[in-house]
Order: sequence, then C-alpha cells, then structure tokens
Amino acid sequence: MSNMHRIHWFDEQIRSGRFPNSSWLAREFEISRRQAQRDIEYMAISLRAPLVYIAKYRGYCYEDQTYRLPHLYMTEEEQRVLKYLAHRYRHYSYDQSDAVKRVAHLLERFTLEEQQTGSSQLPVFKADPQQLQFFEILSHAIAESRKVHIHYRDHAGARQFTWCPLKMLSQFNADYVVGYEMDPIQQTAIRLEGMIYVQMTNETFQCQTDGLLGAWEEALPVRKPFVAEIRLREVQQTELWQGYRIREKQDQVHWIEFYDTDAFLQHLFISEWEELLSPTWLRRKFRQSAESIIDRLAMISKQT
Repeated sequence: MSNMHRIHWFDEQIRSGRFPNSSWLAREFEISRRQAQRDIEYMAISLRAPLVYIAKYRGYCYEDQTYRLPHLYMTEEEQRVLKYLAHRYRHYSYDQSDAVKRVAHLLERFTLEEQQTGSSQLPVFKADPQQLQFFEILSHAIAESRKVHIHYRDHAGARQFTWCPLKMLSQFNADYVVGYEMDPIQQTAIRLEGMIYVQMTNETFQCQTDGLLGAWEEALPVRKPFVAEIRLREVQQTELWQGYRIREKQDQVHWIEFYDTDAFLQHLFISEWEELLSPTWLRRKFRQSAESIIDRLAMISKQT
C-alpha cells in the first residue's frame, strides 16, 4: 500500500500547528517507528519537504511555510535531477554498494516513470543546480565526442582551457570528468565542483575510449571520513545509521563516519537523536544552521 496517505496526514498535522514525530505517525497508523521514520525521511529526501526537527517540542515543522506536497507527475527538471542521482548512486562503492547500484538502475527507470518509494538506508547527495547543468553539458559532449571550453578554479588559481571529455565518474561524493587537453595518453580527472563555466563547442575529436580509459590509472584523491560522536535515543542494532557507517558504539554513544558535511547536516535536521558530542566544528556549524532556521521561522511568524 502507498505511504502517501500517511504523508498527507503528517503534512496536515504540521500545518495545524502541531509538531508530529515518528511515534505519532506509528501510533496513528499502527506501524513500526522504523517504518514511520522512513516515511518522514521519504518526505524530506524524495518529496523535498523542508522538515526541521524541533527538540523543544520533540517533533517536526516546516522551515518554509510555503512548501506544498508535490503532485504525482514528474517534471523534466525532476527527471534531470533523478538522472544525475542515478549517476551518483551508480558510482557509489562504499557501504551497501550492491543495493545502492540496484537503486541506481531504478532511478534511471524513474526518469521516465513516477518515483514511488524511498529508502532510509540510502546516502543523500546534494543536487546543485549549476553542477547539474555542467553534468548535462558534459554528458552530451561525451556522447557526441565534442570538445568543451572550461573555465576552472582550484587551489592553483583560475584558468581556461579546451577539454576532450571521455567519461563521468564519482568518488567520495564528488563528481569528476576524465579527459585530456592535447594528448589522449595524458588523461586526468577534474572535479565539476571547480568548474565556473562550461560550454560545448562545435569541434569534435576522435578517441578510442575503451583502450585509453583502461590505461588511465591515476588514482582519484583519497579522503578519510569525518567522524561524528552522537548520542542516539536507542542503541543501533546494525552497523549503519541512516545509511552512514557506525565505526564504533558504546551504549547510546555512536561514532559515525561521513564524507559530505552538508549532506550529514541534512540528516541531523531530519533525524531523531539526543546529543551531538563532537567534533566541535560540526557542533558549531549545526548551531549556526539551526539559529538561521530559527531566525527565518521567527520572521515568518511575524509576517503571519
């Protein structure tokens, strides 16, 4: 049975000025709290509901009061987002990689069909509009063997160059495009995050990509995960929390690995937990985000 009737009920509770939580939802529809939490995460991740957990009221509200649940059709823009996310999941190679790759296959199908279900065990990737645009341009250029003009900035400064793109890939929540400037043998990978401007040109190039891509052996940058020390309400019985690997746990205190700070903060805002113990910089970033949300809620309250 679809979970949309539960989601509509949850949405109505929020709009009535209540602060519903997973316990309310579970009790109302006689489901488990885990299933209820999956419904809430589906709202936040798949339906893009601006849910914020307010500890004072032990429940959720909307950060943006103008939010409305989406209709059951999918726009072209949403299809492009799903296509991008399918690419990200397809290159995911960490916890539950086999299951995530199956989801990538489903997301590719959803670019032509409606998305029906969500999963609380999936990692969350931020779909930045500019990177989506670059991803689409580069994908077309790769398919048509067209050169692209790139304005790029990294730690060495800004530069402009013409690039022959060969392949898109992802690692550690970052997108890369493999290609070369002049010599097909000297292939490198550059991050989409560093791109300021990308334009596809009318100039084509010829390259036997199968052999050359196999010869490209330069390893992508390796990043160690950050670790957050969090006290949860309940001891987790699995090695994952909201799709993030639990490195260690002692009673209710869990040490959780993550790579992308913004994605992890998003999980903190929509998940139930007791206390963020460390690191200090993450506590500070979370506090700043929370204060910003409170200020916006206060402004909305004054306007109404």
